Amino acid sequence: MVMSSRERVGAALRRQQPDRVPYCELAVDRSLADTLMGWQGPSGQAGKLETNWYSVEESKALAEFLGMDNITYVLRAPVYAEHGVGANGRLFYGAGMINSEADLPLLQLPDPYDDKLYEGALRFARNKGDYSAWLVTRVGVFSTMLSMGTENFCLALYDNPTLVETILDRYFDWTVVMAERACQLGFDAFVSTDDMAFKSAPFFSPRIFHDLLLPRYQRVAPKVTIPWIAHSDGNLMPFLDDLLSVGLAGLHPNEKGAMDIRAMKRHYGHRVCLLGNVDLNILSLGTAAEVDQEVRELIRDVGPGGGYIVTSGNSLASYVKPENAVAMSQAVQKYGQYPLNI
Repeated sequence: MVMSSRERVGAALRRQQPDRVPYCELAVDRSLADTLMGWQGPSGQAGKLETNWYSVEESKALAEFLGMDNITYVLRAPVYAEHGVGANGRLFYGAGMINSEADLPLLQLPDPYDDKLYEGALRFARNKGDYSAWLVTRVGVFSTMLSMGTENFCLALYDNPTLVETILDRYFDWTVVMAERACQLGFDAFVSTDDMAFKSAPFFSPRIFHDLLLPRYQRVAPKVTIPWIAHSDGNLMPFLDDLLSVGLAGLHPNEKGAMDIRAMKRHYGHRVCLLGNVDLNILSLGTAAEVDQEVRELIRDVGPGGGYIVTSGNSLASYVKPENAVAMSQAVQKYGQYPLNI
């Protein structure tokens, strides 16, 4: 039976086997989308992660062109850090602005009880069609790190933990309210994008995650009433069991070189749907044939039994070759039909 995109993604997130392996992305940089679609996007807008890049009509058109099964709406609390714009409008965060208690008055978040905050998200979800609509946000870890600056955050964990907890609570309190409201709008997945690790190891010790962050994740968890997908680059293995304990449906992107997605399937495939992890180096520097092989091998090794969604190793960045983005989509269609025969 041929499934709709929403049905297909839902089955995978329930760790079931759909009609084919879904293909989804957390984001497509505006400049790449403009190239693929022949659009003239707003100058300098790509990479402004707190705002939504596309209308629902644009999102659906891009998803149809790339054969994606999802569309995304971004709703994130503001980050208090210096911003820089790089090539093709990509946003880069610089120094954090919250360095001490004296800076806390800067940390002003939009009222999460204000209905106007959700008007765009509601229109987006109501017009999603047959796509799986994902709300993309942050729960507060990465927002805190960016607003403090990574070095200041790490030092403050030991020198001024009260400041760290105050900022974390500002963001997590906002997310608790926002998550409950947003999950009632008609979205199909709640996606939190909080980077917490380098390729080699997490930014902080497993004890810090268990004692400082896990209780805050546990406050958010009851409010997330749709499947929860967590994104973090890097190696999450030292606290992965704690992270999964909050009831995640999906884990993205299982970064290549940091986590072994094949080992993850063997050891955690019964607990969480795996999303990932087509190599961005191949997508940006390789050939279409190399992309085809990469996707084929991922589907062959991670796809059996379901519970797997193909995505790039992070997002479709502006530096991805347009022809390779198309090749990835075509490879999913070619190899992803269940029962797999690769």
